[in-house]
Amino acid sequence: MRCFTVLGPSQTGKTMLADKLAGLEGASRKAASPYGLNLTEFEFGGEAWCALDAPGGTEALGHAQHALIASDACVLCVSPVPEEAVLAAPYLKAIEASGTPCILFINRMDEPQGRLRDVIAALQDYSGHMLLLRQVPIREGDKIVGTCDLISERAWRYREGQTSALIEIPDTVMDREKEARAELLEHFSEFDDWLLEELIEDRAPANDTIYAISTRLLKENRIIPVLVGAASHANGILRLMKALRHEAPQVDALRKRLAEAGPIAETALSAVSFHAYHKANVGKTVLVRALTSGIKQGATLGGGSLGSLQDPATGKPLPNATPEAGAIFAAVKADHLPVPALLAASSTAEAPDWTLPPTPMLVRILVPDSERDETKLSGTLAKLAETDRALAVMQEEGSGAQLVCVQGPMHLRDLCKTLADVFHVGVTDRPPSPTYRETVLKPSDVHYRHRKQTGGAGQFADVKLSVHPNERGAGFSFAETVKGGAVPRNFIPAIEAGAREAMEKGPLGFQVIDVGVTLTDGQHHAVDSNDFAFRAAAKMGVRQALSQASAVLMQPVIRVEIHIPSIYSGSLVPIVSTYKGQVLGFDRDETAKGWDIFRALVPGSALDDLARTLRAATQGIGYFSKSFDHFEELYGKEADAVIHAHGTQQAG
Repeated sequence: MRCFTVLGPSQTGKTMLADKLAGLEGASRKAASPYGLNLTEFEFGGEAWCALDAPGGTEALGHAQHALIASDACVLCVSPVPEEAVLAAPYLKAIEASGTPCILFINRMDEPQGRLRDVIAALQDYSGHMLLLRQVPIREGDKIVGTCDLISERAWRYREGQTSALIEIPDTVMDREKEARAELLEHFSEFDDWLLEELIEDRAPANDTIYAISTRLLKENRIIPVLVGAASHANGILRLMKALRHEAPQVDALRKRLAEAGPIAETALSAVSFHAYHKANVGKTVLVRALTSGIKQGATLGGGSLGSLQDPATGKPLPNATPEAGAIFAAVKADHLPVPALLAASSTAEAPDWTLPPTPMLVRILVPDSERDETKLSGTLAKLAETDRALAVMQEEGSGAQLVCVQGPMHLRDLCKTLADVFHVGVTDRPPSPTYRETVLKPSDVHYRHRKQTGGAGQFADVKLSVHPNERGAGFSFAETVKGGAVPRNFIPAIEAGAREAMEKGPLGFQVIDVGVTLTDGQHHAVDSNDFAFRAAAKMGVRQALSQASAVLMQPVIRVEIHIPSIYSGSLVPIVSTYKGQVLGFDRDETAKGWDIFRALVPGSALDDLARTLRAATQGIGYFSKSFDHFEELYGKEADAVIHAHGTQQAG
């Protein structure tokens, strides 16, 4: 079986394109994952094929990346509008990182809104590979009625509901065809010395030889050929499918490519897992592509035994108990198989780094509708995170509530739906609170005596403490300058422990940071003094000192690295300024043509709004990674609002 992925931005006709390709020679079998990945099996040219239709939208980009790890080649489906070329930038970036041979298909050519060369030029801004036009359109007025192939130099006229008709190249297209063919051969000659010599000697190379060169360049991932059509009318579909059949590599090339990039040797690499989902009453189902023959039910794969193997399109047991190399099967209840992963018989290896989806930007707390589901929710989210690397799961600091990091609102909606439909755990979501802290602005001395008499042995501890601010980022420190044995040495650790305990909640209601405590003097009683008494005295004494030391609220400041196409970089300066952030600068992204990495510091409370604004300003393409940088002081009405909402208001 041969396999390719159809991917691209939303509203470009990907699913229609995949369906038309699968229906060229009759019936097909189609299945859909709960996460939007469609799998279609069909026959073409006497061969078995599988088309993976990856969902559009950058929130689902991870599923497209995972599909690529199991694909011999891919078809990038794009819009004919030059201004929409930027929407294809994340997909070009993922394709190039993966090393997957690609054919670019400009769809919806029945509704062109710009010149074809402008579309390709706009797309070229985001591709490190040369985009080479393989066809030129034949126009009648504003309508495209056919295409002319630049290698065979033959023309076809579209016919609604039928295959295209072979025609003579119209005179109106002849000059454009000659010009475009010369450009194509010139670019091919950059990768082929023989062709370069033929062109220099002004000899016309044979078309069969040019086809062979084109095929080699695609298999070697040197170029991205560009074809055009309109899937809704089946225009250009047969030509695209023939290009996949004759020019795209097969499963042995995929196995070699994955082995070169991973720790498992080609001779040991047996399969690759690329998608997984959970179904009620079934459990975890993993989609696997066999890279060698010999895998069967009960065999060892990935270090564990395989259970039932099913046809992913029908859900029935495989008619052939041993899938051939290239076949895709569904492994049911294969809990031991990670996704995505490279699989040998006795081991697994992590998928290459390029399969990692963008860093999740939306953070939410999930609250179960029923208290009895709290424990179940934790375990269920852990299971889902194993099959969805675009999801991160953790616990909120302090409350311990379940906190999830997702790609965006659609990803969050799908997660909640899966929890309800598959695991029967209803949840509501809410944003988490930023992690605020407090510190002090001036020193404060305190003398505190703890005395308690309870009928038996009493409690006595007397401490003199000095509390002072430390440098930002220095954290808590403790020292003692006691002389003359006023406080015995064995009680000093208890005093430090009490001081640390006092830092857990300051006068504003938040954890105290960057404060030093010094024990300067004290008294003890030979009978009634003990560790507990000195710990209590230190805790209460430090709390008293903190209340006198001008406490101030500290807000978290987050360092963000925003990944965006370069055309949006200029718009980020005012956006960051709006959220009281600090622009640190930006650099070209050396790993992705046409992209920048924009760096800034922003308050932690602004991250949610920044994510929403970034999505709106970049048509959903931009994303950021984040890391804590430091805490800084927050004053005025903003601080008062935070203290009122999350902390404890000071008396007076």
